Amino acid sequence: MFAKTFKGGVHPRDRKELSADSPTVRLEAKGDLVFLMNQHIGAPAKPLVNVGDRVLLGQKIAEAGGFVSASVCSSVSGTVKALNPHVNQSGDEALAITVGNDNEYEAVPGFGEPRDYEKMSADEIIQAVADAGITGMGGAGFPTAVKLKVKDGVKIDYVICNAAECEPYITCDYRLMLERPEDAALGMKILLKIFPGAKGIFGVEDNKPLGIASLEKVCEGSERMSVQPLKKKYPQGGERMIIYAITGRKVNSKMLPADAGCVVVNFSTLIAIADAVAKNIPLVRRVVTVTGDAVRSPSNFDVPIGICAQELADAAGGFDTDPEKIVFGGPMMGAAVYTLDIPITKSSSCILCLKNDETKNTEPTECIRCGKCLYACPEHLMPIELKNASDRLDYKKFEDLGGLECIGCGCCTYICPAKRRLSQSITMTKRYVLAEKKKGAGK
Repeated sequence: MFAKTFKGGVHPRDRKELSADSPTVRLEAKGDLVFLMNQHIGAPAKPLVNVGDRVLLGQKIAEAGGFVSASVCSSVSGTVKALNPHVNQSGDEALAITVGNDNEYEAVPGFGEPRDYEKMSADEIIQAVADAGITGMGGAGFPTAVKLKVKDGVKIDYVICNAAECEPYITCDYRLMLERPEDAALGMKILLKIFPGAKGIFGVEDNKPLGIASLEKVCEGSERMSVQPLKKKYPQGGERMIIYAITGRKVNSKMLPADAGCVVVNFSTLIAIADAVAKNIPLVRRVVTVTGDAVRSPSNFDVPIGICAQELADAAGGFDTDPEKIVFGGPMMGAAVYTLDIPITKSSSCILCLKNDETKNTEPTECIRCGKCLYACPEHLMPIELKNASDRLDYKKFEDLGGLECIGCGCCTYICPAKRRLSQSITMTKRYVLAEKKKGAGK
């Protein structure tokens, strides 16, 4: 089938060969588990336990703190040791529940017991997803149950599984395509029960031929499920990009995907939905890639949510040399961190450890007016003009130029021969403008 794509984007070296052939290894925590209350977009979760309480595997230890929020379930059994702030991958601190693992893994009643999703209503399925604390596992962390509650009168034509995994280095979704394709198909069937008039499409970049073949096999004979190859290009996995590539429909910052008749879920998220709805297993584990040229044995690990990132690095053999840069996520949109004493969250897809920080000693020069950033921008903006407006603190001009449509993908910075920090300036200005608008709306 013809590989589809979007206009714009860049082609960074993907370096997926480091970990792509490493089968997923199940890893249990040696130390305490730390469950952050803000591991999703929206209001932080509210703790339901106190210090000294014994908790069980799969127990809800924090409830959603608002409409856009998500609950948190314990990935082990043990005793609550603390409720206090803990550093997260953004470098800030957030309230967290620390559980001492008793290594017994005593589960809540019903944990892992199969149930027939065919007999469940759409509302019951969405409630099961909410109870399981499922969020987007590709990085954004949007609460999945909220995404599935579309407005009355909105018709969903496509349920798109985002299996592009376009960020360099990351291979956790790819391994799941090879190892759990049946569960991905089950997750898609569950979502198609919520949206009976929709088609289910798996969008996979064409640099994953084995992944495409694996998914095509489980979609054989289905009238509603299919696989759509996508061209290898970053950011092919961006929500707006994958919707356009597969359907030809456009989404902007004033729209939700549902407004274009689409629901988009990450590949790992789809499997989490299958686990929650059909197997009664809440989101307590995920697959994480540990990779980079500083890692002795780049690997993919199935780990409990809340495990310390240092334990994953140790399990991958440690480092050949101390990494100069560590990133949670991919090199394009991930967050650089200063410590590995950070808990794995629902959206932690990768720990990237690099011997050298190639950008550290790179000084930007004056713009040479080459126009490469314009051609690379998947939103068809003018990044250099947006940066100029940002530098002048000209927020009106920034908005007039469409700055709020920026998705922060970093293509402009990546492609710039003058090494100008385009994306960084634009993203910071966008955050400021949105914050000011929020303040004004609250007056």
